[in-house]
Amino acid sequence: MIAPGFWDQSDRARTVVEEARQLKRWIEPYQDLVQRVADARELATLNADEPDPAIGAGLVQELARATTDLHALELRTMLRGPDDQRSALLTIHPGAGGTESQDWAEMLMRMYTRWAERHDYTVRILDLVAGEEAGIKSTTLEITGDYAYGYLKAEKGVHRLVRISPFDAQARRHTSFASVFVYPVVDDTIEIEVRDEDIEMEVFRASGAGGQHVNKTSSAVRLRHLPSGIAVSCQQERSQFKNRAVALKMLKAALYQRAIEEQEKKKAELEATKTDISWGNQIRSYVFQPYTMVNDHRTEMKVGDVQAVMDGEIDDFIETFLKKFGGKAA
Repeated sequence: MIAPGFWDQSDRARTVVEEARQLKRWIEPYQDLVQRVADARELATLNADEPDPAIGAGLVQELARATTDLHALELRTMLRGPDDQRSALLTIHPGAGGTESQDWAEMLMRMYTRWAERHDYTVRILDLVAGEEAGIKSTTLEITGDYAYGYLKAEKGVHRLVRISPFDAQARRHTSFASVFVYPVVDDTIEIEVRDEDIEMEVFRASGAGGQHVNKTSSAVRLRHLPSGIAVSCQQERSQFKNRAVALKMLKAALYQRAIEEQEKKKAELEATKTDISWGNQIRSYVFQPYTMVNDHRTEMKVGDVQAVMDGEIDDFIETFLKKFGGKAA
């Protein structure tokens, strides 16, 4: 029998570390907020006995900061999906309309880049196909940072632009469309956890070439992974210990392939949620003329300062979406 703890524990350790890191990101801001409120209350009590205008002004500022932080923490409670804490891959494709739509796609790319910079996220352009005259034909941005996907999933859909086209010599008003799609960034390597209690092992006598040894000892090994039902066996080595080690590698490879297939299935399900880049499918309209207005058709939230929105100020749209739909993608 093999000693307890033989199976590779590195995958399990990494999982525990990641879970601890996730919990820490929740606990520390909460504990900090509780402590700040307690300190402010104590200071307010002291200030009530001996009023000091400077202390009073400081308390007002601290209350405003604490309210903002509480609001941010409340918003994060809506991001509890399995992938919400991940970084994001954001793709943009223009609709029909040539240069006008391609220019609109580039404007959206800048908007999301500016939004990411405001949140101290790192933006990397993974793919970019420029238009012939202006704009872009497509782009993929990697936006790295905690909860980037959780926030940006609110942006999935068709975005509509109404403006007087700078590419029209007659200065006519044009309507353009571009689609935005967001994927969670998954690890380059899929961690496969194989626990001792999930494995059932059988030993049997090897068959085939190998001399008298294969007929006298039960060196062959069969491992069955109980949660998945996957079974592998190895009898090529003379040692049961070596056969067991090889079988474990085979089992991990089979589980890895299974995880890859599940990942591809999930991606296909996300792809199926894409909509046509056309009228009737837009999630948000950006009107530059004859008036300025950005209107989210899912939440009916409207913002008059279109230039600020195009400069990355889209948090209000994201927040309203998350509150209405509970953090679920549309």
